[in-house]
Amino acid sequence: MVDSSGPQKDWYSILGACPTDDIKELKQKYQKLILMFHPDKQRPDVSEGEAEQHLQRFIDVDQAWKILSNEESRKEYNLQLRANELKQSWPVDAHITLDDMNWDCDTECYTYSCRCGGEFILEKDDLKEMEMVVCCDSCSLSIEVKKVT
Repeated sequence: MVDSSGPQKDWYSILGACPTDDIKELKQKYQKLILMFHPDKQRPDVSEGEAEQHLQRFIDVDQAWKILSNEESRKEYNLQLRANELKQSWPVDAHITLDDMNWDCDTECYTYSCRCGGEFILEKDDLKEMEMVVCCDSCSLSIEVKKVT
C-alpha cells in the first residue's frame, strides 16, 4: 500500500504518466516499461551495474503499477501528493526565530505582532518541531518560526 508518512517516490513519473491518465493509459505505459526492464529481457553484454539499475527500475515500475492500478490506493496516493504539495508551497511572509517572539506568562504562549495589527500566536505545546508555520489570528499572512538550539 501507500506509505502513510507521505509519498517517497513519484509513482506517476516512474510510469511516465500523469495523475489525469486513465487506467488504460497507465496500463499501456506499465506494460511497455515492464518489458523494457524485465531481467529476462536484458542484453547479455549489459554491465553488472546497469543490470542492477534495470532490476531496480523494474521493481519501481511494478510497485507504481500496484499502487496506481488500484482505485483506493491511487486515491490515497493522490491525496498524499496534494497534501505534500500544499505543505511545501505554504506562503510564508517572514522568517523569524523563537527569540524574536514575546513570551506571555499569563497565557503561556509566544506572540509576534503582524503588520495588520493582529498577532501570530504560538502555544507552548506547538514547540515540537524545529520549524513551524504560524498564521496570523486576523489576516491571511503567515510566518515561519525556527527554534534556536
